[in-house]
Amino acid sequence: MAEVSGLVPSLALCGATVVTDLDPPEVVHADVVLAGDRVVAVGVAPPFVPRRDCSGTLVVPGGVCAHHHLYSALAVGMPYHLPPPTTFTEILQRVWWRLDRALDEDAVRASALRAGLDALRAGTTTVVDHHASPEAVDGSLDVIAEALAQVGIRSVLCYEVTDRDGPRRARAGLAENRRFLTRSHTLARGMVGAHASFTLGDDTLGELADLARGAGVGVHVHVAEGEVDQDDARARGSAGVVDRLERAGVLTDRALLAHCVHLSPPEVARIAGSGATVVCCPRSNMGNAVGQSPFAHVGAGVALGTDGIGGDLIAESQAGYLRAREADLGTTTAWPLARLAEGARFAGRVHDEPLLGILRPGAPADLVVLEHPAPGTVTADTLADHWVLGLSSAQVRDVVVAGELVIADRRSTRLDEAEVAADGAREAARLRARLESVPPHPFEPRGSQS
Repeated sequence: MAEVSGLVPSLALCGATVVTDLDPPEVVHADVVLAGDRVVAVGVAPPFVPRRDCSGTLVVPGGVCAHHHLYSALAVGMPYHLPPPTTFTEILQRVWWRLDRALDEDAVRASALRAGLDALRAGTTTVVDHHASPEAVDGSLDVIAEALAQVGIRSVLCYEVTDRDGPRRARAGLAENRRFLTRSHTLARGMVGAHASFTLGDDTLGELADLARGAGVGVHVHVAEGEVDQDDARARGSAGVVDRLERAGVLTDRALLAHCVHLSPPEVARIAGSGATVVCCPRSNMGNAVGQSPFAHVGAGVALGTDGIGGDLIAESQAGYLRAREADLGTTTAWPLARLAEGARFAGRVHDEPLLGILRPGAPADLVVLEHPAPGTVTADTLADHWVLGLSSAQVRDVVVAGELVIADRRSTRLDEAEVAADGAREAARLRARLESVPPHPFEPRGSQS
């Protein structure tokens, strides 16, 4: 039995089929033994260790949502009384840039609690969040970190800096990122957040890069989600958005680039050469009708995110695979596994946990127990097919984060879920009332309005 010595086992998950690695797949039938926040053994549990029966289940590494907007959690079902958007820019002006201006601290907290709990119950153990609340900037990242700590989920947080709301709020966003990077949270880490090149002036973009460089972190930024990002960059004198980000010092091996849809082959090559991590968000891209990222067909350095459409990475990975396969029949069922593994590698670097996303001795004990009634044996050769054709977040029974059983038998061990739901409903009602008085955002990018 592979094990780590010197730690006293605290829990054994017994009798499961265990996915120890997603990329390449490794599968064993074993017990998983935990001690503190670590996996200490994968094999046969020693005697006298508290046991949890996992017979017939599938144990997998916890999922990492590499690009989320937790603040969208209360927006589901909100009424919409404006003319329907017809462009990507109008979607931002009439929907999301109105929503973020309606947020206050209580709504930010309720959104983080609701979205964090939903993510955990779907088997996502780490969320990489991109936050915006222009009317409640100061301390907002601490509010989110504390809410997610209550839930028991790991996170990487940043505040979305933008010039679209004026210089005062841009300065406040920079300050919030700077302040949070000096704070200590057990399960939360920080990055520097930026909305997108087309809402950032040269000075602010340069300050973002300088802040990230000085703090030894990367910039988390939307890139070429719509063609407007390219049009704006060219109107500002750059060859394109990748050129602008590279010249500003944003494009580094620590950067996290969300979407990356409207890019040329040379731009794809430049990003790949930089070592930055790209996050594909297939369901969001379909919903906004912006197109498919060329990185859906690139191997290394590509993770998956939901862009605020919940925290269900199993559903996201299945939709992403099907869309990628529709475009290219050469896409194999290994597609989602590689991207989920890349998200874990990214989060592991930020958390200084190189074994995050792998279930081996010494790794962080972040894992999910699925009641998966497989029609055939799950092996390293068949795992990918089971993933895209048989798994569902409805099968999630237990979730462990940093060695703690935070979801047991489909219920939170830390929170009163009915209370979280009731509080979310109250805050959603308040948010809807405020949203009615928020007009479409007046910001207009440079270049064409695509």
